[in-house]
Amino acid sequence: LYWLYKHLALSDIMPPKGKAAKPTDVVEKVVQKKPATKALKAKSAVQKGTHATKSRKIRTTVHFRLPKTLKLARKPRYPRYSTPYRNRMDHFRIVKYPLTTESAMKRIEDHNTLVFIVDKMASKPQIKTAIKKLYEVDVSKVNTLNRPDGEKKAYVRLAPDYDALDVANRIGII
Repeated sequence: LYWLYKHLALSDIMPPKGKAAKPTDVVEKVVQKKPATKALKAKSAVQKGTHATKSRKIRTTVHFRLPKTLKLARKPRYPRYSTPYRNRMDHFRIVKYPLTTESAMKRIEDHNTLVFIVDKMASKPQIKTAIKKLYEVDVSKVNTLNRPDGEKKAYVRLAPDYDALDVANRIGII
């Protein structure tokens, strides 16, 4: 009974004037009130919020690292370019012309090597694929040098099963 007096208000226990209090009435009222008090507690918890007893994060270093946030993929509403990207460095632009100097002819005869003037921006693998496409030969290696006049010279060594003299005749150098 002490528990009942402690947890209920006096108006819940006290009978109206002129009526005597019965122990069964009090117990019935307690049973009826219990869900209501639970609901009231839940209501007050919602109103207060759960942030009242926030625990602090323990920092282990003195440096602050920005947390990794969500990075969404781009979804453009319209294309930024009217036409798709086209590779302008094709094999016709890479190889400009073959060199026909005396030293180039000597390389053709002695070292099985063709000499070309190529685009300044062309790399060795690009030169190799361009020569393969244009002249239908296998290339073993490519050496390049930038000339003082600003051109790039490529020494294209052919595979042993191809003869540089035959290729030069087919091109029209000799």
